[in-house]
Amino acid sequence: MKVAVLTSSRADFGIYLPLLHQLESNPFFQLEIIAFGTHLSKNHGYTIDEIISYNFKIIRQIHTPVSNQDQLAISNNIGETISVFADFWSKNQYDYILALGDRYEMFAAVTATTPFVYRIAHIHAGEITLGAIDNVYRHSISLMSQLLFVSTDVYKGKAIQVNPDAQTFNVGALSVENLKNIEYLSIEDFKSKFNINLSLPTILTTYHPETVNLEQNINYVQELLASFSYLMNDYQVIITLPNADTIGDQLREIILDYGIHNPKLIIVESFGMLGYLSCMKHCQFMLGNTSSGFVEAAFFPKWVINIGDRQKGRIQTQNIISVPVAKSAILKAVKDIEKFDKITFPSIYGDGETAKKITQILKNEHEKF
Repeated sequence: MKVAVLTSSRADFGIYLPLLHQLESNPFFQLEIIAFGTHLSKNHGYTIDEIISYNFKIIRQIHTPVSNQDQLAISNNIGETISVFADFWSKNQYDYILALGDRYEMFAAVTATTPFVYRIAHIHAGEITLGAIDNVYRHSISLMSQLLFVSTDVYKGKAIQVNPDAQTFNVGALSVENLKNIEYLSIEDFKSKFNINLSLPTILTTYHPETVNLEQNINYVQELLASFSYLMNDYQVIITLPNADTIGDQLREIILDYGIHNPKLIIVESFGMLGYLSCMKHCQFMLGNTSSGFVEAAFFPKWVINIGDRQKGRIQTQNIISVPVAKSAILKAVKDIEKFDKITFPSIYGDGETAKKITQILKNEHEKF
């Protein structure tokens, strides 16, 4: 069974990893990884190197635009990515194409398949993020798919509403399997690799633009940075730079400029999957608006201060405190966390056997061809 796996960023590759290993090691499957988007961007850490380091047999590298200065740039990116992938799909055939998540470039790559009537399997279908235009892209990918893989029963119900004609399976979250099985960097190894000492009380931060509330993003990132000026008195603050969303470049420039004047802030382009998860494991708590504060942070679990509306609509577990993007609200949430004991609760995102479940379902589908 010839399977293509679309990966456009550092975030989705880390989630895919246990499934990629399952597909690569099983002789029933011929796996081809199709890397595009920010993987091939020097400005976003050139994370294609991380993919190559795992020695997968076939890695296709597709250059697509990643400019994100404004809405026009994103719209042009979508059009150009569709065009690039139209040419690619016309020359390459697969039994199934796997797409994960809700990025606009993932939507574009899948959209280009529709005239060729390829079979699509959508991973992490049914989820909701009201503060990002990603909702549109996620549900559109689901509508173009024959298989929908979801991480909870709540999301299964939503995915069926989006595309009742698809087959929908609750397989849990791939990231849980990854988190159970990877060998994390120790504090000592992390310091050796990144020159960052995680034995200090550390806040891991990521802020991405709210793409349905663009005009407020500059104010939001300034409020976040204003909170850092207080937090850095008691904590080591690490921030990973925004992804390639609309006006992401502007936010990156603001953060980098702040870092020039505030050298205590640790700014990281990309830790890579292992580095990021190891930092999450050892940090005191997380702050920002990344989806990893929902699924991955619930595994450890880690306290998360979720700011703004980007992730609004996702299931909120007991470790998450949601607040407005305001310095005063952020600092109050930090004070609240400092009063709490370590939190524990059962994971709602599956049993860590997601990759095995997905590969078995794909095998079953192949028998129907």
